[in-house]
Order: sequence, then C-alpha cells, then structure tokens
Amino acid sequence: GIVVLGLNRSHAKNALSKNLLKMMSKAVDALKSDKKVRTVIFRSEVPGIFCAGADLKERAKMHSSEVSSFVSKARATINEMANLPVPTIAAIDGAALGGGLELALACDIRVAASSAKMGLVETKLAIIPGAGGTQRLPRTIGVSLAKELIFSARIVDGKEAKSIGLISHVVEQNEAGDAAYRRALALAREFLPQGPVAMRVAKLAINQGMEVDLVTGLAIEEACYAQTIPTKDRIEGLLAFKEKRPPRYKGE
Repeated sequence: GIVVLGLNRSHAKNALSKNLLKMMSKAVDALKSDKKVRTVIFRSEVPGIFCAGADLKERAKMHSSEVSSFVSKARATINEMANLPVPTIAAIDGAALGGGLELALACDIRVAASSAKMGLVETKLAIIPGAGGTQRLPRTIGVSLAKELIFSARIVDGKEAKSIGLISHVVEQNEAGDAAYRRALALAREFLPQGPVAMRVAKLAINQGMEVDLVTGLAIEEACYAQTIPTKDRIEGLLAFKEKRPPRYKGE
C-alpha cells in the first residue's frame, strides 16, 4: 500500500523541467483512483539533493509567454499532489530549494535529515515563489516567519526547520544518505493498518476545515464522519475490536 515516487534527474539536481513536471503529473494522476494506494512518499534517488527547484537553464531559453505557462503547470502539478486523497510524506534527505520546497510543502508530512537545506530563495532572482510557496509556507509556520524567510531568501537546515515547524521530524543522516526516507517509511507503515476510507475522509475534513471558521469546520467534520458510517470497513473494525484481532480492511 506504500507508493514511493523517486525524483531521479541527477545531472540537473532534480530541477523541475517541462518533462519532469509532465512525468510527475502523469504519475500522480494514476494514483488518484487506485484504491490499493494507502500512502505516497516523495523522495529523491539522487544523493545530497531533494529538488533544486525550477530548471533555470531551461527557463532561460523560454520566451516570456512560455515562462508563465511553465509556472502555471508547476503550480497545477503541485496542487495535484496536494489533492491526492491519501496521506503524502516528503522525505528530504538533501537540499529542497525554491520549487523543491514548494513540492515538499504540498505534502501532508515532511521528514528531513539534519543536514538537509531548505528555503524559498526566489527573491534572490527578483521573482517570488510561484508554485504555492507564498500560500503554503505561512499556513505551515505562520505569516510573520514565512515573510521573514521569503524576504531574506534564507536557507535553514533540518534542525532549524524542525524548530520552526516546517518539518515534523528531523533525523541524523546515515551513511547511505537515506535517513529521512527510512523515517518516512516507518511513518507510512504506521498508517497502513488504519481504515483506508477513514484515512481519506480524515484528510479531506482537515484540509477543508483549515480554510474556514470553526463552526463551518465542524459541519464539514460531521458530513465527512457520515461518509464512514455505512462502510464495510467500519463494520469490520467493530467486529475486529470485539473479537480482539487485527482488522482486515479492504477500503470499502
């Protein structure tokens, strides 16, 4: 039930090109309706890097009209990731800069090695984050601190990222260079035994509820809770509890 999507564009430090975005979008689209998928982990197959952001060499060759189209495609692809119905985890074992951090911010949970570097550095290039960074970073760490990081283009390591709430877990890097990925796998395995329908609906309730006032949010929770009542999984969960055995959920 755990799907791992690995970025592997080593010669360009996993920079987001037109082709890479197209491949990511296709992969995410295939996962949307696959009921066997329980958790998705985004990681890098390239040592020392998660994603360096947009491919600036490719962008330099684009016409101005192409740049707008490219940024829109990046924003749309990252939104598709954020809207996956199952839990998503970003395993950051190396640098996640610009669009790379925006990609990680679209995940439900972020895990990073202490040596990893993270930052929205676009203002150095006289532009701003254009794939969700100005919206997701303040929602993650608070408005004032997000402004500070974006205004300064500051890069933080894993420990500082944990202290400001940018990531959920920080781990010391190992010899293989995949400590964050291993921690992400452990988290994903914690999610696996839970009811699949409940996981999907819980994510929906949280995501929608965070954008509205509490009263409206509670109404969203009530509506989402109602979706779990008639499921076969709920009946199986109660039966398993009664019989003191692990439930055998089928996502129904």
